[in-house]
Amino acid sequence: MLTAYDHTLASLVDRAGVDIILVGDSLANVILGLESTVEVDLQTMLRHARAVRRAVSRAMVVGDMPFVAYQVNPREAVTNARRFVEEAGCEAVKVEWFDGCPDVTRDMVSAGIPVMGHVGLTPQRARELGGLRLQGKDADTALAVIQQAEALQEAGCFSVVLECVPAVVARIITSRLRVPTIGIGAGPDCDGQVLVLHDLLGLTAGRRPKFVKAYARLAEAVVAAIREFGEDVRQQKFPAAAQTYQMSSEERARLKQMVHWEE
Repeated sequence: MLTAYDHTLASLVDRAGVDIILVGDSLANVILGLESTVEVDLQTMLRHARAVRRAVSRAMVVGDMPFVAYQVNPREAVTNARRFVEEAGCEAVKVEWFDGCPDVTRDMVSAGIPVMGHVGLTPQRARELGGLRLQGKDADTALAVIQQAEALQEAGCFSVVLECVPAVVARIITSRLRVPTIGIGAGPDCDGQVLVLHDLLGLTAGRRPKFVKAYARLAEAVVAAIREFGEDVRQQKFPAAAQTYQMSSEERARLKQMVHWEE
């Protein structure tokens, strides 16, 4: 599973054969430059989900439910989740653990909406968790994460994301659940893995989390290409003949007469 937020990159992810595309609320940070995923609204998520859906022909598309869509007023969760399916064309939605998450999940599943769960580090509750840091480091908190994953399975989730937990915790959860687990910073024993696409491509600035592997260094390539463009423009090398449209000599002569222009 990989994230995608726009038509162009979603089409490439789909072409590469990824099984699931998550329209993640991480677009708050990656695309909009916001400090927290809590700041992104429902309309923005739906707009990006529609763009991704239009690009994808084979992968499953999952819409990330933003904080305001189900945690502020859980009674609106089904209505908001249905918009991801009916308006944006997503096959499923994803929700992060909070105290009312099992009830919200049951309501959505009962309404015929497939739900992916998310436990461990849940960025929408990062402040409560002490920041974006490893969860389940001790036996007591690890047991809580395990129980949360089991509760989401029992509530009807078809899959559970495990984020930033020790590998042994992810291994225990994966062995106990009947549904697939998808890890991010959860070790190699999950059934699947997910990364933020921009991290994978080496497009994000600053220090990367421990669990990220950059498979390309596109930031440097993009900067180099833009610098080369700038130099070509300043030196009048761009546009060259190959990038320039021409008029036939006859029409050019007629135009010069019409506008009284001498070269």
